Formats: sequence, C-alpha cells, structure tokens
Amino acid sequence: MTLDTLVMQAAKRLRQAGSSSPRLDADVLLCHVLGRERAWLYTWGDKPCPTWQHARFDALIAARVQGMPVAYLTGEREFWGLRLATSPETLIPRPDTETLVEAALAQGSQPGGRLLDLGSGTGAIALAFASERPGWQVEGVDIREQAVALARHNAQRLALANATFQLSDWFAALDDATRFDVILSNPPYIAADDPHLMQGDVRFEPASALVAEQSGLADLYHLIASASTYLEIGGWLLLEHGYTQALAVQQALREAGYVEVQSRRDLGGHERVTLGRWLPTPT
Repeated sequence: MTLDTLVMQAAKRLRQAGSSSPRLDADVLLCHVLGRERAWLYTWGDKPCPTWQHARFDALIAARVQGMPVAYLTGEREFWGLRLATSPETLIPRPDTETLVEAALAQGSQPGGRLLDLGSGTGAIALAFASERPGWQVEGVDIREQAVALARHNAQRLALANATFQLSDWFAALDDATRFDVILSNPPYIAADDPHLMQGDVRFEPASALVAEQSGLADLYHLIASASTYLEIGGWLLLEHGYTQALAVQQALREAGYVEVQSRRDLGGHERVTLGRWLPTPT
C-alpha cells in the first residue's frame, strides 16, 4: 500500500471518529513513524509503506480514534516555532497561548531583565520568551517534578541556557528578596463543572493544570494577591485566563493596586490575556 493511500484511509477513519483535522492528524502521525517532514510525504506519497511502519501507524491511528492527543502520541508539539517534547504530565502548548508570549515580549522589550513563569509545564512560554530575549534571565517553576524535568530537557535540547526551571508551589520556593521585571502565568482557570473538560484533547490532560475553584478564578486571584511581593517597581504581571474571565481579572488587578490594566485578544478574538503594572502609590 502506498503512503498516499495509507493516509487517505487513516484520515477517513479519523473523520468518522469526529476529528476536526483528520488529514492533518494522519499526516503528522505518519511522518512521525517515518521520521520525515510533511513536505517529503507530499513528494514521495507513491512510495510503499514498510510493514512494520504500517503496523505502528495503525496503532497510533487507533489511539487517535479513541481521542488521544496527537501531541502525546508523537511526544512533541511546535510552539512559537520551537519543537518541544510533551508528556501526559503537562498541558499541551496551544497557539492561543502565544498571545501571552507576545504580550510579555512587548512589556519586556529592554535588552536585559528577569522573567518568572509560574506553572511552566513543558516550559513552552518561558522558552519562547528566552529564545527572543537572550539577554534576559528566565526562570520557570512548577509543582510537578515531571514537568520540571521535561522543561529542563526542552531547554537543553533547544540550547537555551538563559532559561532555568525549579520545583515550587507557585512562589513557595523563591527567596522573598527575589524580584522580577515580568511575572507571567497560564494557570488553571477552568471551572470543575465546565463541559469542555469532557471534550477533545482536554479529556487526557492533567486536571490539576486545568481546574480551579471559584468558577476557575481561584488561582488567578491567588497570583494577583501574591505577585507584587516579587515584582520590581514598574514590573508587569501577565495572566492567561478563560474567554469570559477578563473583566473579573481586570477588577482584581485594579483592586490589588495594579495600574495600566489591559487585556489582549487571542487568535479567535477572545480576551485571553490580562496584564497590569505594579506601581504602588508612595506612602
């Protein structure tokens, strides 16, 4: 069977199973098995597929039919042009989160500084920023040992020596004297009863990285209340949140003393990131 035929049959199975991107999923999984780029597949689609690779591809398609995310099946995901290793222990980096990176780059435009990424997971956000700002010291923390190990691995494979990661429950492991120019986070912000938790890739991702109390706002409120202790005067706090949570986050930032509060829209036009500047009024 040729590669083209194999992909078409697999895409049909995925379409029948409800995949929103059946051909893309099939292409990516076959290229993963073959160790090739998609451009190669388009050029050499008339080649026959070796039996052992055919069997491995069939197994991956069967897992995808059951809903397993492609990023977990291949063990990697591209984010901000960086190829990152992924794991079921961490969230899958998503294009909408690049909005947070863009906002951080805009506020952290000076040649040097310090950035803290809270709940860093794969390290996607921290590493994207570090790749664009080599003069900055970028630190990431996560409460899960597996996530810290994965982020360190990604930093090493990308040769981004200005990014480091450590185990910490939010700010718990940080020295109280430590200060950052930018603090950002993509924290859990989904309510426990949100029906989206039972749909798509989210079903397979760690609930601890998705769900928060107070209708998804608890961790956002905690970070807003705590972050100013670790910010330089004039520093920025940037938070990703749900598409209906911008007004609540804006209000919480203002009540906590932040100024220049504003929100940024994601690729779908939703207010996805809210930021504020720490400029306390002199007493």
